[in-house]
Parts: sequence; C-alpha cells; structure tokens
Amino acid sequence: MRRIFFVEDDLSLITGLSFALEKQGYEVRIARTLLEAEKLWPDGPWDLALLDVALPDGSGYDLCRKIRQTSDVPIMFLTAADEETDIIMGLDMGGDDYITKPFKLAVFLSRVNALLRRSGRASCSGTELNSNGITVQLLKGEAWKDGTRLELTAGEYKLLCLFMENPGIVLSPDQILNRLWDCEENYIDSSTLTVYIRRLRTKIEDDPGAPKKIVTVRRMGYKWNTGEGGGL
Repeated sequence: MRRIFFVEDDLSLITGLSFALEKQGYEVRIARTLLEAEKLWPDGPWDLALLDVALPDGSGYDLCRKIRQTSDVPIMFLTAADEETDIIMGLDMGGDDYITKPFKLAVFLSRVNALLRRSGRASCSGTELNSNGITVQLLKGEAWKDGTRLELTAGEYKLLCLFMENPGIVLSPDQILNRLWDCEENYIDSSTLTVYIRRLRTKIEDDPGAPKKIVTVRRMGYKWNTGEGGGL
C-alpha cells in the first residue's frame, strides 16, 4: 500500500480528500500544523507528500525545504495562491506539482496518480491510456483517435504518451526535453520540440489552429487539457 503524507489544516478538505485517496487504495497520514508535520515525517518512508502552503504555524514551503534535505519524495502543493511567482517559487524549491484551490476531485486524483507514476512509485499494470478521444495501446506501441489508428513518428508517440500520462499538469519545455532524451544520448532541442508539438496537434486535434488537447500555458509550457477550454 502506497503511503501519502498529507499536511492540511482545513478539516472539510482533509475529510473529503483523505476519504477519496483511501478509496483509491492509499494509506493517508494527516498533520494539520507544521509542528505536527515535523513530528509525523520520521514515520516514513512516504510515496507522496501533499503540502498545504498556508499553515497556522508556518508555510508548506518551509516544510518542503526541510524534506528536500533528506528525501526526493514527490511533493504536490495545495494552494489558494495562483500567482505565477508563487507557483514558480514552489517548484524551484523542490516541489513537483501544484494544484490551486478550489479544484475538482477527479482532477486532483488524476494528478496524484500521474505524479506517482512519474516517480516510479505507482503500479504500472495498465496497458492503455485513454483521454479526449485518444487511446494509446502501450504494449503495441499504437495510438488511435476515435477508432482510427494514428500514424505517428517515434518522437510524436513518446510526446503523446508523456502528455497523456500527466493530465492537467503543466510541463515546461525543459521537463519535456529531459523526458525525450533518446537512446543515443542526443538531445531533442527546443526548436525540434516546437515542430513535434505542431505535428502532433495536426494529427490529434480536430482544429490544430485552436487546440483543445495539447494547450499552451503562456510563459510556462504545455499541458494535456482535461477540461473543455482551448489553448494557443
């Protein structure tokens, strides 16, 4: 059973999220203050840390710094602050993801599962990815759109899998490039990445000029959209 270290002071949020996580098969341990969290942390190891930013006696950012001194456990921030500077600060100090309050439960669970998959801490028993009318059959290395097989290059296929494995998560160009490191140890540069994304959009989007699956998040990167909104 995968163990989640959950630091949050909002009782209603604690009740709802811990219940949902436990239904997914996770063990959840809860701290409501920075002091409680510091006492609970040694009870690890943990597979994921969910940290509220605003705590009664401190900040989730402070806790993140302490965790990163001894652990590489994936960290997701739960925060009401959606300013770009706050998000960047959290990621720069060692956070792996963030989600801004209020958020939909399904999106939260999807991002938790994706973060655990990326870290290698989640089960890899699934053989298919399904989202937005796109199906990827991982064992066959094939992708389909609304029942029609997509003709993808190896780079386009890897890029599609990366996006679908991380739904709703903004991936910076550097993060994407690092994941697309090829077996000959050659980097795919940023210009090539732009071309891959443009080509992939022409194959999976209904209207590549107004993409709704792979959307651009200005000055931050790209994400696989789980909502109805479009992108650039």
